[in-house]
Amino acid sequence: MIRYIADLHFDHESIIAYDNRPFDSLEEMNEKIIENWNSVVTDPEDRTWILGDFCTGGPGRWAEILNRLQGHKSLIKGNHDDPSVIEKVRHLFEDVADYREILDQDRHVVLSHYPIFAFRDHYFGGYHLYGHVHRSYEWNIAENAKRLLKNLYVREDICRMGNAGAMMVYMDYRPRSLDELIAAGVL
Repeated sequence: MIRYIADLHFDHESIIAYDNRPFDSLEEMNEKIIENWNSVVTDPEDRTWILGDFCTGGPGRWAEILNRLQGHKSLIKGNHDDPSVIEKVRHLFEDVADYREILDQDRHVVLSHYPIFAFRDHYFGGYHLYGHVHRSYEWNIAENAKRLLKNLYVREDICRMGNAGAMMVYMDYRPRSLDELIAAGVL
């Protein structure tokens, strides 16, 4: 099973207020996200794509958290992910990249930390998962662009893109599969 999540922001103190996250402390947030992850990633062969902004701590902290998260992990680098830290923990990931195109049950999925309005195969039934924009006005712009393209071409299989940010209601601070995101109406 492949799952996706973005913007975990482990050890990022100000993210609780920025996202209005329902946690009283950084420790509570970190522990709840780890618990939620492990409640859905139960098969050791499961793979989770982290779509950027994993942790603000150093390499030791990244390793500590990654070793507590079940399954295989792959990272799409985000703007808050320190490149020097990533190099030191790269061995804990199956893959590390700025951008990837993968197949998920024969479905083409474009993975990026940032939303891409004209992603590869956006006219031909492809999917795009991203993070970065949280629940901000930028997310509203991405959603509006998606609606405009769907209305322009009057097709549901156009521009199937969605925000996999941990703070989104449908994500509930846990990795989700493509099928779950489709069922939730995100894509």
